[in-house]
Amino acid sequence: MTIKISAARLRAFSADALCKAGLEPADAARVADLMTQADLQGSDGHGIIRLLPYVKRIQSGGINLRPKISVVTERPAMALLDGDNAMGHLVMARAAEIAIEKARTCGVAWVGAQHSNHAGPASLYARMALEHDMIGLYFAVGNANHLPPWGGLDMLLSTNPIAVAVPAGEEAPIVLDMATTVAAYGKVKAKAQQGESMPEGWMIDREGKPLLDPKRAAEGFLLPIGGYKGYGLALIVGLLAGTLNSAAMGKQVVDFNADQSTPTNTGQAIMAIDISAFGDVKAFKERVDVVVRDLHNSERMPNVERIWVPGEQSHQKRIDYLRDGVPVAPALFAVLATLATELDIAPLSAE
Repeated sequence: MTIKISAARLRAFSADALCKAGLEPADAARVADLMTQADLQGSDGHGIIRLLPYVKRIQSGGINLRPKISVVTERPAMALLDGDNAMGHLVMARAAEIAIEKARTCGVAWVGAQHSNHAGPASLYARMALEHDMIGLYFAVGNANHLPPWGGLDMLLSTNPIAVAVPAGEEAPIVLDMATTVAAYGKVKAKAQQGESMPEGWMIDREGKPLLDPKRAAEGFLLPIGGYKGYGLALIVGLLAGTLNSAAMGKQVVDFNADQSTPTNTGQAIMAIDISAFGDVKAFKERVDVVVRDLHNSERMPNVERIWVPGEQSHQKRIDYLRDGVPVAPALFAVLATLATELDIAPLSAE
């Protein structure tokens, strides 16, 4: 049975822990807020579950606590950001801000990042464009390789996520957030934390047999979406987010699950599209509403109660969790209690 924790308590606890570990108070608060946003939308593989690994990486010297995030090069519709080995949340929040500002002038803008770190779920940053009446797209190289090339065994690719956020009018925004593997590795970690098995189809072992025990994940690898097509998509995303930005890709990727001190040089990219550059914003949103309603009202297969649009379930979770609290597995709650003792901070308390 899960334990319900309010978003405010999760945010405050994460900020206290990160600050005690060494981050500047303002940086700790920004990262904690984004982590909490991840939990609120149901991205439980990227929220509070990551706090202990983040603290360990900070304590091991793997994160620059006083980074100078700077623009390496830029043109009117693009920029390349050097994250200076900062927490990835800080780097990508800044990248999103730059992309949005440039898109106001150019209609569209692309900002890449090098020397960044794990930044949580992709949709956090794509969604930042929504409040500016823009479409946001996000790409990243995952922080550990769990995917071989199609037909191979060497781990040369990661989950390499993609997110796209499109504003609507009266309907909830369309937010696609997906790994290029059937499941993100964060979901595997969440299953292990919760003591649950993985569904068949997430992972296979090196003999091609289904791997269901998340605690044995190191014995196999994730499967790409759509077979060889997912492998190809993971490769392209890696080239755009990693290679193009002179960031880690392929054999250069550092497994931040196993190595807490080596800088990861994580590569990410974000794109913002200003809808007003293409026409009337209100009219666009109304057209999106029409598409969404057509999907909702389309004929369903037997035993299907509702047709969902990407992002709707996360949208509903955000509403529910803000009202009722974020569900936290007992095992994770215990881990966080131990962390509080080690850092000498106030522990989390349930609702």
